[in-house]
Parts: sequence; structure tokens; C-alpha cells
Amino acid sequence: MDIPRIFNITESAHRIHNPITPEKLATLGAALRLEKGTRILDLGSGSGEMLCTWARDHGIVGTGIDLSQLFSGQAKRRAVELGVADRVEFIHGDAAGYVSDEKVGVAACIGATWIGGGAAGTIELLACSLCRGGIILIGEPYWRQFPPTEDVAKQCHAGSSSDFLMLPELLASFSRLGYDVVEMVLADQDGWDRYEAAKWLTMRRWLEANPDDELFNEVRAQLTSEPERYATYTREYLGWGVFALMRR
Repeated sequence: MDIPRIFNITESAHRIHNPITPEKLATLGAALRLEKGTRILDLGSGSGEMLCTWARDHGIVGTGIDLSQLFSGQAKRRAVELGVADRVEFIHGDAAGYVSDEKVGVAACIGATWIGGGAAGTIELLACSLCRGGIILIGEPYWRQFPPTEDVAKQCHAGSSSDFLMLPELLASFSRLGYDVVEMVLADQDGWDRYEAAKWLTMRRWLEANPDDELFNEVRAQLTSEPERYATYTREYLGWGVFALMRR
């Protein structure tokens, strides 16, 4: 049980597996006014940077679930590195359908809403673990500029232009589900650069170390094409943010 190996290769050096920078992640933690002892569930927790740094900075406790064996192992090591291994737990497993045995004050899915079939289904799943008055965190892409053609949308790794909404429409969609948007922190282009461009050196180093690997040609092709594709399409058209929601 694991994610496709290509992601373990390209993002193996990442601490945050989305366009939010460490500074933005810290801004989000402060903006939520987290109280010491707040319990957080993070579905699709990646390498654990959110739970680990918030445990260090705000005294939260929490559990992260992620399908990647590599990222789950990195999360556990990060918890030890920051001295918070007694406050956060990381489980290698499928977050789809996961409901916490103990109600949490914050239930999060930052950039992995496919586990619930999209944002609406993931919000419904997270709500099953949330205590009354708790906060849901959802990380979602949106269009900064609506793509002029379907080819542009696909170059942004969308199936079609209808896969994502413009930011006002995304916020309205949360309202229609019965939630107040109580905070948001949006990635900027520097954040996108740090997420996407950081993959390129990782891929180059991997290619040098693994010339006979079965994925060599795929990684080689991706490294060749990605800088231009990213600068032309994703960087210009796609936004990304984390949205804090509370049930009305």
C-alpha cells in the first residue's frame, strides 16, 4: 500500500507537499488561535510538517494518516527532530474513510481531497471526526485565471476547466455546504516555485544515482519538460489555498 512511486521520487526532499511555504504554514497556525492541547487529525499528512511544527509552536496533539511509506517515515523522524514525538502520531495507511476514535478540535485534509471524492465529500468525512464548534481545514486549488482552452487546463494537470473553480466560486461552494469560511491562507507564486522547482534538483540527483532504474526514462522526460510547462501554465493559471471552515 503506497502512493505511485513517481511521487516518492520527485517529492522525496520535500517537507511540505503543496505550495504553502513554512512561513505561510506558521501564519495559518497562528491565525487559527490554537490552544494548547488542541487535538488535530490530518488526513493525507505527508511528511508531517504541519502537525510537528504546530506541536512545537502551539502545543497541539494530533494524528496524521498518509498512504506514502516514505513520507510517513519522514514525518516520524521530523517529530523526533523537533522533540514532539510524544504529542504527534503518524500512521501509514489509507486516509479514505478514516474517522478518529476521539473527537478532534481541528480536522484537516490539506491537498488530498481525492480521498473523499472531492472537497464536498472530504468535508463530510472530516466532519465525522470533529467536535462541536471545531474547525475543518481544506487545501484546494482554484483558478487564478480561468483557462482560455481545455488544453491549457490539462497542462495545469486538471482533467478539464470545470475541475477547479475561481476563488469567489470556491468560497461560495463552502457556504452552500453550510459552512462559514473563518480563515484562509493562500499560496503565492513564490510558494509554487518552492513546491514545483524543488522537484527538479531532486529529479536530477535521482537520475544521476539511478541510471538503470525502470523509471529512469519517465523521470528524465519529466525533468526535461516540467520547467517550461510549469512556468507557462501552473504558475500563471492555478492558485492554491487552505480554507478554515466552521459549521453554521
